[in-house]
Amino acid sequence: MKRAFFKALVKLNNLVMPSLYKKDPMKLSTIQKGVLGFRYWALTNSMK
Repeated sequence: MKRAFFKALVKLNNLVMPSLYKKDPMKLSTIQKGVLGFRYWALTNSMK
């Protein structure tokens, strides 16, 4: 059930949140770093 929740969260992230994969992480603002971290956290939990 936990994995299904995170898979749904990742799909929602892909639709709603901006894609930051082409940007340099060192040049991102604090909010963009937070978004990137949240997306990474949700993705890694959906794969466990």
